[in-house]
Amino acid sequence: MLGEVLAPLSQGLLTMVLDETWISLLLMAGTMISVGGCRKLTRRHVHLRRPRPRTFLLEMLSTFQICACTNELRLLANVQPKPHVALTLTYIFTVLHGLTLPGSTCNPCGTLQHILDGGISVKQGGLKIAAQFFGAMLARIYMHHIWSLGITKVHSEALAQGCSEPIQTTETQAFCIELLFSAVFQLTILQFESVKPRLRVHLVALLITMLVYGGGNLTGAIFNPALAFSLHASCFHDKFWDYSLVYWMAPSLGTVLVAILWGEILPLIF
Repeated sequence: MLGEVLAPLSQGLLTMVLDETWISLLLMAGTMISVGGCRKLTRRHVHLRRPRPRTFLLEMLSTFQICACTNELRLLANVQPKPHVALTLTYIFTVLHGLTLPGSTCNPCGTLQHILDGGISVKQGGLKIAAQFFGAMLARIYMHHIWSLGITKVHSEALAQGCSEPIQTTETQAFCIELLFSAVFQLTILQFESVKPRLRVHLVALLITMLVYGGGNLTGAIFNPALAFSLHASCFHDKFWDYSLVYWMAPSLGTVLVAILWGEILPLIF
């Protein structure tokens, strides 16, 4: 008798979860299509003779896409089977971002790496970093507006939630994790520079998925200061110095260490 009562209930809950998942996927797909159209318009109408506005807009739009999609993707972390669905979607959307956003860094640490190795000037790097944080802020505002429509239950819950407390370990361990992951990520990106672009996208996506699996339950495994600000702005508001240390300073320090290792130490050894 109890089984007969619970069976329709469980089926209804499963249907609701699947419906919410599809809504999230459609929302992320729509965001990517919209950003793709805006990037195309930017390339067409913002002339190459005005490189700064063009660079700013392209980098801002690219970072907006990644931050908006990740804000929504984070809501699917508990979809069963857990964590297989979340990791699979992380891999798929990382590949899609890589294929649809060629030439964009979308990470202040990546831009810092280019500055340190002399690939771009400090002025150009500063412009890109400003664009990344601006895109991250716009993505948060955009997603909160979407969530305020109350399309799904998880949207309403996310909007009502304050700081989600992503740091589930000591601050020292969190700092070391974000520093290590940033260093591993930036060093691997340098190693992959000679790999064909279409293969490189999958290798980078696999690396990010592995890092998320390894440290996602401890810090979120973000290693991107702009993305961290977009995901956890309320936490930065509540505990600015703690979160800036873990999510801004640690990844940046990891990037500096990679620059020293790659540019100064490895050439002496090899």
